Order: sequence, then C-alpha cells, then structure tokens
Amino acid sequence: MSLLTLQNVSKRFGDVPAVDGVSFSVDRGQVVGFLGPNGAGKSTTMRMITQFYEPDRGEILFDGTPLATVAREAKRRIGYLPENNPLYGDMLVAEYLDFVASLRELEGQARRSAQDEAVAATGIESVFYRPIGELSKGFKQRVGLAQAILHKPDLLVLDEPTEGLDPNQRVEIRHLISHLGRDRTVMLSTHVLPEVATTCSRLLIIHKGKIAADGPVDQLVAQAEGMAQISVEIQGAAVEEGLKALSGVRRVEEVGAHDGRVQLTLSVDAGRDLRPDIFRLAKEKGWVLYELHQAAGSVEDLFRNLTAQTPPGAAP
Repeated sequence: MSLLTLQNVSKRFGDVPAVDGVSFSVDRGQVVGFLGPNGAGKSTTMRMITQFYEPDRGEILFDGTPLATVAREAKRRIGYLPENNPLYGDMLVAEYLDFVASLRELEGQARRSAQDEAVAATGIESVFYRPIGELSKGFKQRVGLAQAILHKPDLLVLDEPTEGLDPNQRVEIRHLISHLGRDRTVMLSTHVLPEVATTCSRLLIIHKGKIAADGPVDQLVAQAEGMAQISVEIQGAAVEEGLKALSGVRRVEEVGAHDGRVQLTLSVDAGRDLRPDIFRLAKEKGWVLYELHQAAGSVEDLFRNLTAQTPPGAAP
C-alpha cells in the first residue's frame, strides 16, 4: 500500500484551475521530485497534502485512509517546510525548536532526543543559541528543515527549499535533503532541475495543473534521449521563423541577443542531425553563423518540451 495517494484531485481559485485532476501515488522510502514552472500547481498540491487547503474534487489517501478522516493523526506523521519558511525572527533557534516541540506534543526524554537529532541532522549546532533573525538565508532554511523533521515524520514535504539561496547554499541544502531522504519519504517541490538529478529517484512533472510526466529519473532521462538541443548564434533577418520551418524542429527558444546577433536553443528530434540543414539555410538566407552546437538529450530537454505544450484537456 502506498503511503500517499492522490485520486483525481482538483483545486480552483475563482475561475482559475490551479490543480486539475491530479492523480499519483508515493511509496515509502521514495524521494520524489515535484517539478514544474512557476504557477504550475506545485505549491497548491502540497498545501492540499498538508491540509492547508481542501480539494474541491477528488480524494487524498494517507496510508490507504482518506486524509479528511484522519486529519490530526496524519499531521502527526507529516513534516512540512513551506515555500516562505515562516520563522519567528526574535526567537533563538533553541527557543523556536522548543516551541515547535510543544506544538508537536513532545515531552521528556523523547523531546530532548528529538531536538538533539534534528539539530545534528541539519547542522545547526553553531547557531543554536542565536536569534533566528540574525541568521543567513542558508541557516534559516536549515532551521526550517529542523522543525519539519523534529517529530520524525513518515512523509517530509519540502516546497522550494532552496529558493533564494546562493549556489553554495543550494548545494549544502541538496546534500542535506539527500541525507534526510535515507530515513523517510520525501516529496520535494522545485523548478530547479539540478536538484532533481542530485536528490531524487523519481520525478513528477506538473504543467498547468496537470501531471505531464511521471517516472524514475533514469527512465525519463532515457526518454529525453529521443530529443536533442542545438545551440545557434546567428545574425540575419527572420532567423527564428526560418529555423522553425525546418523539418524535425520541435521548438525554438531565444536565450539571448547582442551586437545584432541572436542566440537560440532548438529542441529537435535526436534521430537526425539538423546542423547541415541549418548551415545550408544560413547560406541560402545570407545569415552570418557564429555558433552551431548540438548537445545530447537531458531532463532539461524533456522538461522544456513537456512544459511548452498544453496537456490534454487543459485550458489553453
């Protein structure tokens, strides 16, 4: 039996469908990356799992039982780090974790052990007696993770845990999440692709409120190998329109422009090398070609192609 199951779950805000008929299951011991562009429905889905929102339609099961009927007990077994990581800046870290322990009804030796283990797991010993408001963003995220795991939850839900961090802090938090995932089920919401590759065994991609892809990371990477990307830097007239017209080109995305040149990324079918066609077209059109480079398929290719399309049944 899966630890968490969503069955045709939907949520609307006014006329806007934030989540539209989402179904998936998460087994024990999985670290699942929940990936999608901003506004895709990631946070709304997580807020329904953690009972901040109620679904308008569909059902969420926790350990096979409807979440609505075991609401309090389920909360005891779920840890949650929201996207905005709400902390009390005037509290010391020690005071804040003691406060959270009280909310979690931890007492006596179990309380002390839980705090010691959470502090050690998140590496916040050096700031334990410092005010939260004086901490760096990286340490604040660590404190947020500490409160989320304090009660040793079966399911840990992390919503954009590296948002706003610098590259070094991102790496630290990714390593920390990988370590935490050894002992519990983790659902990690992100729009940062490297986090999926380094921390997750399974990937869910959501786009416009619908699941666009679901499977093991390795399997989806293999699927992406059916695609390739070509980087082009070129100068000329109607370049984008000309390249879109080539057979085998799925998508053309502008990534930069300078000195009259345009830099484009082409998502193309991997079974055919389009570089000679692009070279001949540039010669025919009188374009000046500065770069023409093809890369192997990747999760980035898969993500771009899936989220560039409207899922079946979704509103345009």
